Amino acid sequence: MLQALYDMGPSSRVELARVTGASRATIGGIVQPLINQSILEEGDLVPPDRSGGKPATKLWFSKGAKPICAVRLMHDRVHTCLVSLEGELYAQHEVDLAKDLTDAADAFQIVSACIEKSVASADQEVLGIGMAVAGELNPQTGSIAAMDFAPYLHGFPIKAELAKRFGVPACVDQDARALLVGDRWFGQGRGQRNFAVVYIGQSLGAALYVDGHPYRAAGGKHCQIGHTIVQLNGQMCRCGRRGCWETIATLPWLRGEARARGLPQAGLLDASRLVWLAETGAKGAKELLEDYASNISVGLVNLQQLMAPSCITLHGDIVHGGKLMLDLIRKSVRQLMFNPGDNEIALALGDREDVAGLRGAAGLVVCELLNFII
Repeated sequence: MLQALYDMGPSSRVELARVTGASRATIGGIVQPLINQSILEEGDLVPPDRSGGKPATKLWFSKGAKPICAVRLMHDRVHTCLVSLEGELYAQHEVDLAKDLTDAADAFQIVSACIEKSVASADQEVLGIGMAVAGELNPQTGSIAAMDFAPYLHGFPIKAELAKRFGVPACVDQDARALLVGDRWFGQGRGQRNFAVVYIGQSLGAALYVDGHPYRAAGGKHCQIGHTIVQLNGQMCRCGRRGCWETIATLPWLRGEARARGLPQAGLLDASRLVWLAETGAKGAKELLEDYASNISVGLVNLQQLMAPSCITLHGDIVHGGKLMLDLIRKSVRQLMFNPGDNEIALALGDREDVAGLRGAAGLVVCELLNFII
């Protein structure tokens, strides 16, 4: 019932009964305790239709519901906030993790202090803490299995430590999968049975939503789409192999190419600046923009032709390239697709990186506490 409410927006008991197939009495038995707990609230009256009957009231998530504390943990930064059940973000705090950190306990103290600042802004206890981690996780233990550039966190039991420190339920998942959950409840994935998210920035990541559930590989490993081979004997990847998609479709490639082509401030180049340079006529910028879009489209086409998701949402730095970047990627995708008319990809830009990631972290808690089937 709650899944249907998220998908449809504010809805009456009658509408929820019709969509879920449950009786009105069953819906009423579910709804009233959630109203009593200030999770749901009744809104505007809906007049009866021509057939008569009693007026109905729309149900939606209460503005007085307990918030969720959401956390994004990266190797160099932690970002926290409170998230309402409607997906509104507030009480945001951010702090850098020093490059010379070598101890997991010291890093956890910094993370905890940032969380405490957000939690202190709530006028009531939070529902739980959700964390999106930019690294590999052990789903059975909730420990960090690996995090690039922060080896001191390898093996750290982050989920258990959060629950112990704050005394509320804690949910932890890999960042791309958190993006997927955030899109499922708050973004482009609402109401979808099959879709994918692809993160494009310093690295490449992806997660799949297949037949109404997030896809999880054996052992909980996440999708390593950045290390699919797109160029035989291509550039050397940080994984030790050649020709990975990540070597031609991430910020390191973009900046390296910009340097080789003589673009200004190549080391700071990102999607937003590249589009600006192209639009202002900087020498070589338009060609680099088109090459970048083409490189990105190669992996997207492979994903579409293998899994055929109904929609692929792009996240990360690429979002800041805006409509021009998206249009160029779409054009290149159509050129590469087999039978493009029969397999049209619905491409969309997601929310900016931190918003999407934090909403996804909050979505992990929503799923856990309300028993959503993800």
